[in-house]
Amino acid sequence: MRARKTTTIHALDAAHVADYAAVLCDLDGCLVAGGLPLPGAEDFVHACASTLSIVSNNSADTGVTLSRHLRSIGLPVPPERIFLAGELAVRTIAAERPGARVAVFAEPPLRQLASGLGLEQPEDRADVVLLARDTQFTLATLERALRLIEQGADLVVTNPDLFHPNAEGRPVPETGALLAAFRACCPDLAPRVFGKPEPFLISEALSASGVSAAHAVFVGDNPATDGAAAALAGLDFLHLAPAGQPLAAGASSQPAGHSHANGARPASLEVTPC
Repeated sequence: MRARKTTTIHALDAAHVADYAAVLCDLDGCLVAGGLPLPGAEDFVHACASTLSIVSNNSADTGVTLSRHLRSIGLPVPPERIFLAGELAVRTIAAERPGARVAVFAEPPLRQLASGLGLEQPEDRADVVLLARDTQFTLATLERALRLIEQGADLVVTNPDLFHPNAEGRPVPETGALLAAFRACCPDLAPRVFGKPEPFLISEALSASGVSAAHAVFVGDNPATDGAAAALAGLDFLHLAPAGQPLAAGASSQPAGHSHANGARPASLEVTPC
């Protein structure tokens, strides 16, 4: 793999990515915060045009729902150029295990996607427990999920982020915070994780674009997730670090002990009961 470089920038500027055939960009903390566009985002999206893909650990939306929202705030990115941890986790499960029984702990767009792809969502039994960002998650939900895992269900986690920033830069709890509750009860859990810092999302975006890693760049605000994923995929990394920013998007410690989403199903998918 070629040597890659990391460059720190303090504002979005299409001039920084003009020499690349594909521009992969994180969402929260780079283009939006709290659902609103960040300074420079609109110009950047329009200037990059068809070279731009969004690669995000977002686990609440699908490409269709996110594209609709982005267009409404002046950031037109079509669904086919949006690669999200939650959506790709659901699609991968459906492809690998057609008709599987999946307990989906997520927001409505992911639950609806799972149903549309033919995955069953029973209450009492499951082949897979899928954990995403779920604003309705409760202690009773946690108890049910742990019971399903104890009965033999595999645990799949969309992304390890503990939080992402709102418009004021304050932390909004993420999927990783829920996973921490799982591990508080069952420390030996070894879930399959799809989101960055795994390179799976980047690989999917590159495959769709038809561009090799040598001619692509990743723009992100979090070296621990965005930068690490770029390094694993062999891309140059532009670290967006606006002056005075109080909180990096998704700034989070990656929960230890997760297994790779890329390639063959890892042995750690076999979860030891609590």
